[in-house]
Amino acid sequence: MAQHTPASSGVSPSSAASPAPSPATRSTSPRPHPNRLIDGPLPILTAATLWGTTGTASSMAPSGTPAAAIGAASLALGGLLLFLTTRGRWTLFTASTGAERRLLALGALAVAGCPLAFYPAVARTGVAVPTVIALGSAPVFTGLLAWATGQARPTVRWAVATLAAVTGCAVLVLGPQLTGEPAHMDATGIALAALSGLSYGTYSLIGGRLIGRGHPSSAVMGAMFGLAGLLALPVLLATGTAWLATVRGAAVALHLGVFPTFLAYRLFGHGLRHTPASVATTLSLAESAVAAVLGVAVVGERLPMVSWCGLVILALGVALLAAPRRTGRRGPG
Repeated sequence: MAQHTPASSGVSPSSAASPAPSPATRSTSPRPHPNRLIDGPLPILTAATLWGTTGTASSMAPSGTPAAAIGAASLALGGLLLFLTTRGRWTLFTASTGAERRLLALGALAVAGCPLAFYPAVARTGVAVPTVIALGSAPVFTGLLAWATGQARPTVRWAVATLAAVTGCAVLVLGPQLTGEPAHMDATGIALAALSGLSYGTYSLIGGRLIGRGHPSSAVMGAMFGLAGLLALPVLLATGTAWLATVRGAAVALHLGVFPTFLAYRLFGHGLRHTPASVATTLSLAESAVAAVLGVAVVGERLPMVSWCGLVILALGVALLAAPRRTGRRGPG
């Protein structure tokens, strides 16, 4: 999800980039569920690991740098890199149907809307609560949207794994509040965090649908993030760019643009070719575990025992969903 928060709780692959087949020959049948870890779960878990570095990295930005500016800079840089390094990026637009081009535009709006909704939520509510709401609601929104649009029907395995992962994520991030530290609640901030989760689920689902129709995963992610990067530029200019002229600021922006955005979404796109979007968004909850461990190891934060218990529950949920399936049943997990 790679939300680039200013604390360690920070939130939100290509296949061969050959020219996309014509609309007439594109397959719309459901993608088979992967039988090997490397076919889908592993790239997504690797992407989640990279996303988990965003909080620690952004905390090293120059003092006073607006969080929205960090997110906009990383999206603009990473989106541009994704677009420019994708072969067949223009072919995607010309080979797509009108409906698919509208899906691309909607996906780009969702990509840009994810940080634009999340950062105001953090400003109003703090880091922990929006992180849980945004990350925890994303797989739920994705599963419901996939069901509503007829792409996949939730299975018991997906429901159990998602419940465990979301519960573990909540306990992990909210551990300090559960042990007595007060949490600030704001209705608008909570709504914005949920909107961020909906945005993440939406572009994951759109990306998965376009990839499932035969478009190269690199081209789909490159097009969506390239357009979103253009949408982020006005936000970057409005929030200020002076911090980018410093060594620390440039290093932070470069890391966030190249690793949690460019490389992570290459991997995420590859994973979506073999994994339903609802499964992918649940697996990406591993991001919060990585962020928490980095916060302890690098930033020097301390987690109460209840948070470590939440990490274990989260890991079990992700492991359940990542384990290869024995049957060919369709559905998000």
